Amino acid sequence: MSWRGSTTVSDRIFACLPYLLPVIEVFRFGSFLLAQFPPLQLLFLPLIPLLNIYYNVSFAGLIIFFALFFFVIRNEKISHFVRFNTMQAILLDIVIFLFGILTEVVGLVPAGGFAIQTLSTTIFLGIMAGVVYSIAQSLLGRYAEIPAISDAVYMQLPR
Repeated sequence: MSWRGSTTVSDRIFACLPYLLPVIEVFRFGSFLLAQFPPLQLLFLPLIPLLNIYYNVSFAGLIIFFALFFFVIRNEKISHFVRFNTMQAILLDIVIFLFGILTEVVGLVPAGGFAIQTLSTTIFLGIMAGVVYSIAQSLLGRYAEIPAISDAVYMQLPR
């Protein structure tokens, strides 16, 4: 839906960048899948430098989270399209955090190895599907409508 006005090429590119946060965060859930299908690792090869920086800097996720929230989402001078996609990427990151807690709880079950592998792979594939869909829609200049997530974004964004 592009009823809020047309988007420029730069807005489309900037709207895609925040989705790097959930991609980097969900990468740890993909370890089981990537170990079983090594050719998939080639898709993530360009992210290796970002992953090294992200996981070697203390509190990098928290810093990026708050920087995006305060400097992009709350900045009314930035287009609604970019702010919408930034908020959606942040909400996907929160979903990843909540699923991380869930996998830790499942890990407490003595024979939960298979359940953790299944849950982790499902989380990885679900978030990656949402991110790829959102990036594709952003590049086309459309608002990506992810059920429940997009509704929460519309409630949070000032109009």
